[in-house]
Amino acid sequence: MAASLSTVQSLGRLLIDSGQPLPLRFRALFTLRNLGGAEAIDYIGRGFQDESALLKHELAYCLGQMKDRRALPVLMEVLQDRQQEAMVRHEAGEALGAIGDPEVLELLKEYSRDPVIEVAETCQLAVCRIEWLQKNSDAPDSNPYLSVDPAPPAKEKDIPKLRATLLDETCTLFDRYRAMFALRNIGGEEAVLALADGLQISGSLFRHEIGYVLGQMQHKAAIPGLSAALERFEENPMVRHECAEALGSIAHEDCLKALRAHVGDGEQVVRESCEVALDMYEYENSGDFQYANGLSQICGQI
Repeated sequence: MAASLSTVQSLGRLLIDSGQPLPLRFRALFTLRNLGGAEAIDYIGRGFQDESALLKHELAYCLGQMKDRRALPVLMEVLQDRQQEAMVRHEAGEALGAIGDPEVLELLKEYSRDPVIEVAETCQLAVCRIEWLQKNSDAPDSNPYLSVDPAPPAKEKDIPKLRATLLDETCTLFDRYRAMFALRNIGGEEAVLALADGLQISGSLFRHEIGYVLGQMQHKAAIPGLSAALERFEENPMVRHECAEALGSIAHEDCLKALRAHVGDGEQVVRESCEVALDMYEYENSGDFQYANGLSQICGQI
């Protein structure tokens, strides 16, 4: 997607303007991700000074999805910054793995021992992904969702076997993630229900990723499990946030009650996620061509 420098700058200024509504800033962010380039990366990197952990989490996610080495310095800085929230540092680690440059292996190995378990596990997965890519550089990319995932899908196609691996806490986290993404790629209600069972398993990082994957699949069979996780106030906020965004992506009318109930949630990241999810719900039901519609919608408001 081509855009003028002035357009990128306008979107960037909107993204880093904390006085703008969060859903509008999200649309600017995802438009910048699609545009790419050094200027877009620079503006996205500036956003890590924001007070919203949710926004910073999404900044790191987008930088990883862009797969541009120019984002490595800011992501490395965020991972090492212990003043950043755990969910932000985790996403920076995952983004480094998504870019997949062996240059960051030693740093990721160092932070695989981080005292924050979600950060440590993320870096362990990122190391596994980069090492897997080094051994399987010619592996075909069969991801129907076009996302850069923290693990490649398993080759297994049998849903009960994949479910067993997914829920087996004696298996490595990398292998369980591979089962997760294989189930996602297979799709259908049986695979969705197998994944939803993972919302009951220990490990906040694991449950958070289950929520993300169910949002990608946009299957209404996931709504009860996602809604229940969002309702659990004792659940880790990073899990609840991901479940809220998944409900917004599914955008079935049954999602509305849960999202509206938590727009005033006591956890900032949860209430902000519900706000963004309701915007996603409106988009999914609007007939608009794409969510990242900054060039048409956002620039008209600047």
